[in-house]
Amino acid sequence: MKFQIHTKDTASEASRPTLDATTRKYGFLPNLFGVLAESPTAVQAYAGINTALEQSALSPVEQQVVALTVSTTNDCAYCVGAHSTVAQMVRMPEDVLTALREQRSLSDRKLNALRTLVMSILRHRGWVPEEDLQRVVAAGYTQRHVLDVLTLVALKTLSNYVNHIAHTPLDVQFAAQSWTSQVAAVG
Repeated sequence: MKFQIHTKDTASEASRPTLDATTRKYGFLPNLFGVLAESPTAVQAYAGINTALEQSALSPVEQQVVALTVSTTNDCAYCVGAHSTVAQMVRMPEDVLTALREQRSLSDRKLNALRTLVMSILRHRGWVPEEDLQRVVAAGYTQRHVLDVLTLVALKTLSNYVNHIAHTPLDVQFAAQSWTSQVAAVG
């Protein structure tokens, strides 16, 4: 199955307002949104969750820790490239970004607790052991943070899987942060 990367001109009428808003927000239309535009439901849901996350209790750096942890764990080269670029824009420390891209523990204790929670969520399919939840609370996170993490996990799982199925090419705007999936390199 070959997925089309829609533009405003090729997308359905129902997807066009979301594509317009996305282009205004980012200054260009990311290929992911072009793929999602095939389904007004998918593109609107993705954009809606992104908008809702503007109210997240997680800082922009913490949001990128979550997004990059999900995306590296799911081996999504597109999302790792895109979120590495965003991570630099929100001034994530370079050592943190490098460790996330290499799937290593973080030297920042609080950010590493967040990374560990995300890995536990993914590994246990949401059935997170109580001790993992207590570790994240001890690091200073609350129930609201945990729910915001789950929202980001859902968003990134959607985009990771879309990119896997559609083989979404990385936008030139993210090319400096391209990343090779370990699964793709082996597979």
